[in-house]
Amino acid sequence: MTDILSELRWRGLIAQTTDAEALAEALAAGPVTYYCGFDPTAPSLHHGHLVQLVLMRHLQRAGHRPLALVGGATGMIGDPRMSGERVLNDKETVAAWTDRLRAQIERFLDFSGDNAARMVNNLDWTAELSAIDFLRDIGKHYRLGTMLAKETVARRLASEEGISFTEFSYQILQGNDFRELFRRYGCTLQTGGNDQWGNLLSGVDLVHKAEGARVHAMTTPLITKADGTKFGKTEGGAVWLAPDMMSPYAFFQFWLNTADADVVGYLKVFTFLDRERIGELEAAVAERPQAREAQRVLAREVTTLVHGADACERVEAASAALFGRGDLRTLDEGTLADAVAEVPRGRVTAGETTIVDALVATGLSSSRSEARRTVGDGGAYLNNEKITDPDRVIGAEDLLAGGVALVRRGRRNLAVATTQG
Repeated sequence: MTDILSELRWRGLIAQTTDAEALAEALAAGPVTYYCGFDPTAPSLHHGHLVQLVLMRHLQRAGHRPLALVGGATGMIGDPRMSGERVLNDKETVAAWTDRLRAQIERFLDFSGDNAARMVNNLDWTAELSAIDFLRDIGKHYRLGTMLAKETVARRLASEEGISFTEFSYQILQGNDFRELFRRYGCTLQTGGNDQWGNLLSGVDLVHKAEGARVHAMTTPLITKADGTKFGKTEGGAVWLAPDMMSPYAFFQFWLNTADADVVGYLKVFTFLDRERIGELEAAVAERPQAREAQRVLAREVTTLVHGADACERVEAASAALFGRGDLRTLDEGTLADAVAEVPRGRVTAGETTIVDALVATGLSSSRSEARRTVGDGGAYLNNEKITDPDRVIGAEDLLAGGVALVRRGRRNLAVATTQG
């Protein structure tokens, strides 16, 4: 317990804390009950939430007691954004997303033992709160000057759109969550992203004023790339944790494609590897960058953490099999489909289409003559088997799971030959 803050600092997981010395003393003195909130403003958590889940897991492994809060109430309002007013989702949507987020969060924490995790929903205490009670018991502890000074609020007030009273009140609702969790479970620490610092302080101040107690807040930094640009955006948007919004294969590939300059930092933040192992991988990046050993370990560790060991094993097998280092026929239809989702494709007819036709149909060759030269030069492959006969027909026996075959030109140019649609 005494080393947890130094460990988190080494990993780059601490941006700000309230009184650092008092927090260190509290963590060293014995189990601290802490919480982090996750609002269901989307049907899945993403890479930013993953940082919070990793932090929660570190604290639990150090002996502290986690409360994972899914905001069934605050999710119906949404934290104010710099970009403008949110579109409010209906109650049924928020409830469905709340259930999805709960299921995602549960896999990261241990719900057994002396410091077992607990799931909570702020709708349980917010739904029964009357407007009069809200104003008298909670609102009286807030000062408008402090609320208006919050960066997001100030910028929204200065914009043409302004800010609604609904979103302006969000910080009071989140502050009340800390008070309720302090009352119900003795919670004395809230964690969150650094962009939530103002909301976290709202809760710290409310507990102090309403309960006369001293509690703590701790934030994680915004994770960026080495060049200072934003981390975690893909062509499809955020790096979602739900497999139906970002396949485990695409998730694995995202981490595998990490730049050398970023990979050691990400290993510290997103994995639980110890200092010695991360030091070894840091040396590997410096001495053998072409091997990309650190990236493979990062992808394996994070995919296993989020999707499980079985899913990670399947996507690694698919990644290897696509380029001749495994058996394509062992891949199930779903994994194969995910692996080739971004690959060019063309239509073939089993029993009629030749390898030359397939190279042209999939766009790997611009003409039949070019395709014939590719075959003649030994650069054409069907399901990773080199094809030397330009008249070789793709038969039903060549089709993999899902009724497709993989056509490749050279080492890296891959396409899907499909008999469907």
